[in-house]
Amino acid sequence: MSLSIGIVGLPNVGKSTLFNALTKNRVLAANYPFATIEPNVGVVNVPDERIDTLSEISKSAKTIPASCSFVDIAGIVKGASEGAGLGNKFLSHIRESNVIVQVVRAFENDDIVHVEGHIDPTRDIDIIRTELCLADIVSVQGRLARTEKELKTNPKLGGVLQALKKAESLLDQTELLSEHANELDLEAIKDLQLLTAKKFIYVFNIAEDDLGNGEFQAKLAELVAPNPSVFLSAETEAQLMDLPASEANELLEALGQKESGLDSLVRLGYDTLGFISYFTSGEQESRAWTIRRGTLAPQAAGVIHGDFEKGFIKAEVVSSEDFIAFGGWVGAGEAGKTRIEGKDYEFRDGDVTVFRHN
Repeated sequence: MSLSIGIVGLPNVGKSTLFNALTKNRVLAANYPFATIEPNVGVVNVPDERIDTLSEISKSAKTIPASCSFVDIAGIVKGASEGAGLGNKFLSHIRESNVIVQVVRAFENDDIVHVEGHIDPTRDIDIIRTELCLADIVSVQGRLARTEKELKTNPKLGGVLQALKKAESLLDQTELLSEHANELDLEAIKDLQLLTAKKFIYVFNIAEDDLGNGEFQAKLAELVAPNPSVFLSAETEAQLMDLPASEANELLEALGQKESGLDSLVRLGYDTLGFISYFTSGEQESRAWTIRRGTLAPQAAGVIHGDFEKGFIKAEVVSSEDFIAFGGWVGAGEAGKTRIEGKDYEFRDGDVTVFRHN
């Protein structure tokens, strides 16, 4: 299991610059609409200092952090669902993503054209929301017509039909389905991979001078509440990409930032989906494994290999804090910090484990 994030936004809002910084690739980031034609896909490591420390303690030959994939598609413009610009055919590339990230431009720069003529975050957010809703309506209405016919011979589809009608009603009102999970059975229509049913994170691309402007950021956050927000300067993130780690940290400190905006985005993606990491650590490798919060021991083992889940016997577990504090498995064991857990154990973020299985 890994986190997959689909990046959307109007042209020239900084999507490709952000993608470049995320993946340290040199994807075309030009000052004209539709510079990104085919989707760009990049895989980045999830920032987690614990895995490096575990690897050092275990003298691991390899260190494998958790990973996260980003998919950057062509800019979407107003009327895309009706064929404007490049249309919305590229939306299919992000239907399998776990989270949708909309990049919203909130900085002024006369040298970078805005497809709508001027900066207006509220309008830009509404444009993308509308186009995503219109794309989902096509999928919902197609399934709705088929389900109404199939219901005559399969009464069990009543719940699906009800969910489709509710989804259609919400989409007609330009509502994100993910914001109505309490009143809509999203599980019943999960196979449609509706874009608006996914979790949303908004990335506000702001000027470097506004990175410490809490009042400005609070106003932007209100526009998209209850969805979470990240504030960064794509231009600054691109600069950080080219600096050695020590110099990058100095720049962040000078800007009053604890970590890069991109690291904040990946962490927020994990938190939004309820993802956590557990670790395996030994001489061969130290590795982070991604699971959802609340995953039981056998299913956590199954992330490594299906046979581990089928033949699960027990798990030897220690927290990463204790593993580090006592210098590894031996020290943690001597201090009484390791424990044996069975099939009902719910894995916690930062657990270090060895699975016993048939």
